[in-house]
Amino acid sequence: MDGDTLYSIGDLARRTGLTVKTVRFYSDRGIVPPTGRSPAGHRLYGIDAVARLDLVRTLRDLGVDLPTIRRVVEREISLSEVAAAHAEALAVQIRTLRLRRAVLTAVTRRGSTPEEMDLMHKLAKLSEDERRRLIGDFLDAAFGGLDADPGFAGIRRSMTPELPDDPEPEQVEAWVELAELSQDPEFRGVMRRLAEQHAAERALDATGLPRRDPVAMVRDQAGPALTAGLDPASSRSDPVVAAVTARYAHVVGRPDDAGLRRRLLVRLESANDPRRESYLRLLSVINGWPAPESLTPVLDWFVQALRVRTPG
Repeated sequence: MDGDTLYSIGDLARRTGLTVKTVRFYSDRGIVPPTGRSPAGHRLYGIDAVARLDLVRTLRDLGVDLPTIRRVVEREISLSEVAAAHAEALAVQIRTLRLRRAVLTAVTRRGSTPEEMDLMHKLAKLSEDERRRLIGDFLDAAFGGLDADPGFAGIRRSMTPELPDDPEPEQVEAWVELAELSQDPEFRGVMRRLAEQHAAERALDATGLPRRDPVAMVRDQAGPALTAGLDPASSRSDPVVAAVTARYAHVVGRPDDAGLRRRLLVRLESANDPRRESYLRLLSVINGWPAPESLTPVLDWFVQALRVRTPG
């Protein structure tokens, strides 16, 4: 057959692998118009109808709607424009499906109730802007009025979760837990106190130089004592406590006395709140960071050691 050959609907169906009903459907909608009619009045089509039908079938398989397909075959819009638009739409659909899969996987793993599943779905499908506003409100409560200081601005950035577009189930689960935790008024109060204590210590430090956080001091000095199994109340732990309090006194520019030790005790008890460690652990899961070191054991040890040596 050559380019002048005309085809019936049945011929087109056989050549394209479509049904006669489908070919007639596209023809009735003007997507594949007939070239002419047979003496009996049946529709006839040119060879270009085969190419059109192949294109239509491909576009339909890709989810393109019929009005758009008609504009493409009539060259009202380019195929590349349609492809770009649908690629973007498919990317959104794929992200939605992956998010749903992650939520369902997390629900299965947690054995969630219907109410928990509903909350998880609502929190997981928040847009990036909505997630930023939710966490921004929490960070404002913790650092508002303090984060003009570059040091606090850096801390704020380091505590911001960034849920990826294609999250794993454990990232969705972590995001939901973190979002719930960030709305806990008591936890907000803990974080605010820590920020204010940190700000007060910075104000006392006239050098303006980087310095060790009290938690880091405890980790460095008390970690070996904990590993060695020292009793925090024994006299063998005296040098450990003295080393930390002397360093802290030097940093804040105050004498190493009972008042300073009470101040340090309050600081460390706030830092040892289990919700703070949970936040940091969940944050690392969401952001794909290495799991943070748990400081609870060494803080528990040192807080006990400091308390027995600090008069009420």
